[in-house]
Amino acid sequence: MQDQFSRTQLLLGKDNMDILKKSRVAIFGVGGVGGYTVEALARSGVGTFDLIDDDRVCLTNVNRQIIATVKTVGQYKVDVAKERILSINPKAVVNTYKTFYLPETANQFDFKDYDYVVDAIDTVTGKIQLVLAAQEAGVPIISSMGAGNKLDATAFEVADIYKTSICPLAKVMRRELKKRGVKKLKVVYSKEKAMTPIDDPTISCRTNCICPPDAARTCLERRQIPGSISFVPSVVGLIIGGEVIKDLTGLN
Repeated sequence: MQDQFSRTQLLLGKDNMDILKKSRVAIFGVGGVGGYTVEALARSGVGTFDLIDDDRVCLTNVNRQIIATVKTVGQYKVDVAKERILSINPKAVVNTYKTFYLPETANQFDFKDYDYVVDAIDTVTGKIQLVLAAQEAGVPIISSMGAGNKLDATAFEVADIYKTSICPLAKVMRRELKKRGVKKLKVVYSKEKAMTPIDDPTISCRTNCICPPDAARTCLERRQIPGSISFVPSVVGLIIGGEVIKDLTGLN
């Protein structure tokens, strides 16, 4: 019988579709990168999702985040993403957590429940904690490196963290993970040198933050406001989605 995943099954086969249906994937961060990863996984037939993000959709997200439209501004990202997943696959199970993942909130999650973990968050402390938690639980994890201030979507590649270069975030992660005895980590990164955003105070979130008024965190708390574009984080998110599907099914 045909369904919304029939074309996928022509490539993966029924056994692998059954594996995906039974898989539970946690996506930490459902913004520019994570949102497209969620989209790819939902359309590939993954059965259970854990979505972790405390942020609300902001008008400035509309340029690059698949869940962001002028109609969803102000809504929690995990709620919008859940609705989108269920519109693709009503049989999916979607657990949402309006949580900013950091070492202080890590005890809310049991990584042994997951078949795969996606790190699409921005903070180094959170990313390191995710890697350590996944490693302790023996769960595969893939991590997104810097996607902001970049224009070349074709420059992104999949590599082990210790084989990366150029990317400043990857450099910090290499150093910190090595200190903690982490031997490997699959990442998506780019060797493209980051651009310097135009300094325009009339549109800067530093001086004109338009985050929802009751947002847990605003742009004023961020160290840097990167420039972004539609076709870079989307590509990173889709690459990650592809890696998750291949790893879960063993089709690498």
